[in-house]
Amino acid sequence: MDAPATDPATSAALAADPATALTLLREGALAVHGRVTDASNAVLYCTVELDGLTAPCVYKPVAGERPLWDFPDGTLAGRETAAHELSAATGWHLVPPTVLRDGPAGPGMAQLWIEPDPDAPELLDLQPLDGVREGWLPVVRAEVGGGRQAWLVHRDDARLRRLAVLDALLNNADRKGGHWLPAADGRIYGIDHGVTFHTEPKLRTLLWGWAEQPLTAEALDVLERLAAALEGPLGERLRPHLTPGELTALKARTAALRAAGRHPLPSREWPSIPWPPV
Repeated sequence: MDAPATDPATSAALAADPATALTLLREGALAVHGRVTDASNAVLYCTVELDGLTAPCVYKPVAGERPLWDFPDGTLAGRETAAHELSAATGWHLVPPTVLRDGPAGPGMAQLWIEPDPDAPELLDLQPLDGVREGWLPVVRAEVGGGRQAWLVHRDDARLRRLAVLDALLNNADRKGGHWLPAADGRIYGIDHGVTFHTEPKLRTLLWGWAEQPLTAEALDVLERLAAALEGPLGERLRPHLTPGELTALKARTAALRAAGRHPLPSREWPSIPWPPV
């Protein structure tokens, strides 16, 4: 793709200034430079420019969304935008600045590009069944060849734990290992939230290491604030992107998670691990 690159530090600094980033994404001139070819839907790598500020972004036009059997057609861009709104309301800012806007291929989602920090520690690993190291949490047994198995593990990391809570609220059906990005300032950003907010339980993630563990006090405080916000301004911001039933289901998930006070367990009726997992 013939487009200017962004170094991780510059990318992280703009992502940490959501007011500036959101204005840039909403009002800037969008130029398409190429297509991300390994994505299942149309994902265009772009730059957006406004008043001398230029930044890379991802643009996913509604016209490029492939139909899904379990989600209404033409709704994925709105769900990605709603995921950002919910993330921002938590105060954790786990989803990059994201807007729904018009673009060269029609209406779509525009999201700030996060350039990963190449020096960030790995957050996923394969470790022996009898030797999971301290600071790591097992998720699932994985085949590693030659009839051998190992634990797929993720770090016991507070940033990932917040993302696990957000995914439970989003009812995220596709939290692969490649769907979180470490930024240069130490933040983690989750991406690819098109298959979220379904009314039926569809949580599918690699972040099961805290299953059934008590939620942190911080998470419980966030859930309390969200429950109130969903009845007010946050609910109004989400309304254009979700059906009434999906908004009602989100409120119910928030209340249920808060009442349980624990991370959810994998469902027995729905695959709990995305494929491919990374």
